[in-house]
Amino acid sequence: MVEDDWHDVRAVIRLDGETFTASAVLGLEGFSHLEVVFLFDRIDPAKVRTDPRPPRGNPSAAPVGIFAHRGPYRPNRIGVSRCRLLAVDGLNLHVADLDSLSGTPILDIKPYLIEFAPRHPVTQPTWATELMSSYY
Repeated sequence: MVEDDWHDVRAVIRLDGETFTASAVLGLEGFSHLEVVFLFDRIDPAKVRTDPRPPRGNPSAAPVGIFAHRGPYRPNRIGVSRCRLLAVDGLNLHVADLDSLSGTPILDIKPYLIEFAPRHPVTQPTWATELMSSYY
């Protein structure tokens, strides 16, 4: 299972034709990015931990709480990823940079709007920047 280096990884999100028609994606092709909400379906709920722990299991990092992590072992097992929309082909959404595994259940798809980007400078701890330096 690969969890890093998602940059330029291509994927297709296939919407269920029994639930949706092409009208569900009408206008989506005008957006460059999507926010995809998905389920970490391969995570055993019994293995979810909420106690502080080092990010990504790095023993040299200070422990942080569950809500300072973005990993899959979350209480609700819900993931969120921002990815590039490459094409809309019927009910198939061609994307890149989606950091989820093949076959992951998609719960929702939203167009990314510039107006929903942070309005103030974004800050994060040094450990997060170092941790993410090779993620994409």
